[in-house]
Amino acid sequence: MSGSKWLTGVAAAVLGLVAAGAAGAKEIKVCLIAGKTGPLEAYAKQTENGFMMGLEHLTKGTLQVGADKITVLVKDDQLKPDRGKSLLEECYGDDKADLAVGTTGSPVALAMLPVAEEFKKVLIVEPAVADSITGEKWNRYVFRTGRSSTQDAYAAAAAIPDGEVAIGMMALDTAFGRDGVAAFREALAAIRPKAKIVAEEYAAGNTADFAPFAERLFGALKDKPGKRIIGFIWAGAHPMAKFVDMKPDRFEIMLAPGGNLLPVMASWKQFAGAEGGIYYYYDFPKNAQNDWLKAEYQKRYNAPPDFFVAGGFSAAAAVVAALTKAGSTDTEKLIAAMEGLSFETPKGTMTFRAQDHQALQEMYHWRIKKGATDTDILDLVATIPAKDMPVPVRNKR
Repeated sequence: MSGSKWLTGVAAAVLGLVAAGAAGAKEIKVCLIAGKTGPLEAYAKQTENGFMMGLEHLTKGTLQVGADKITVLVKDDQLKPDRGKSLLEECYGDDKADLAVGTTGSPVALAMLPVAEEFKKVLIVEPAVADSITGEKWNRYVFRTGRSSTQDAYAAAAAIPDGEVAIGMMALDTAFGRDGVAAFREALAAIRPKAKIVAEEYAAGNTADFAPFAERLFGALKDKPGKRIIGFIWAGAHPMAKFVDMKPDRFEIMLAPGGNLLPVMASWKQFAGAEGGIYYYYDFPKNAQNDWLKAEYQKRYNAPPDFFVAGGFSAAAAVVAALTKAGSTDTEKLIAAMEGLSFETPKGTMTFRAQDHQALQEMYHWRIKKGATDTDILDLVATIPAKDMPVPVRNKR
């Protein structure tokens, strides 16, 4: 055979292999459900931005795992549980999604969990927080990259001073708020046993007048010995400023707001020295993924990445790691690959605990800086390793 004929034959064989590979490639459909309409719209937008940037970065811009192309279907549940449930049914049924990610609100996420079990498809919960998601309402198809109420609680408890402390809680009247208070009580008992929750108040997210709640908490705390603190478990427009207007300092009551979005925390600049716990703050983790995310998000959005951005990126990291390890979109192969799976995120390493599929992860104890600016707000007091948070397994299965 002449050299030219041999080269032609080789080229034909290579083209044949490429065509065969392309023919064998398939589309991987991922549904991303978020509360894009309503009071948590900013959370949903950040989650979507982070998720898409995570897929882009981790697939080197190809949006492929191996030869298979990832298609993301984004849907808005409007923070309505019935709509979230219907959208997930649509994702798994009509759209033939291989797996889903969502959602913003805990009540909506809880409504979605049985759908994953019915269709026998993986649902990665991000960023809904309620403990019951990986607790009593959990099923084996549910994984969560978002932090749980208990993980939030350990971070918040770490920020409570040692010694005798009386605490009043102002929380949303939702699964997020009530699970959060219950988890905080447990975390205090574990690491701050002299601190006690002595009063609890719960309110709807659209509450305008917080005076009755504040006055009841002031009344419960004002005569207690030791330090006195009002803590908040809240999503959306934060009530702390309204509490400040009612002068809790006249009763020597401090406020502990917890972590929040950067624009919200920027309004707390005057409270230098206040401390709390948080899931993510852009300047705390030191790793290559977070370095890329900070630089790229600043370039695209002229702002540092907020914590729901990091959450969305982490969910994308879980999707890519699971598909890569499983080598398949088959649900049982995905579950086998994901149980005990460790994967890298902008927060560092996360690991899906085999018993309940909660991602174990670091949390952070912060202090508001002196001279804080709108985007340079927090100092890191301590990183709280996952091993120092004995998050109980709460599911019943």
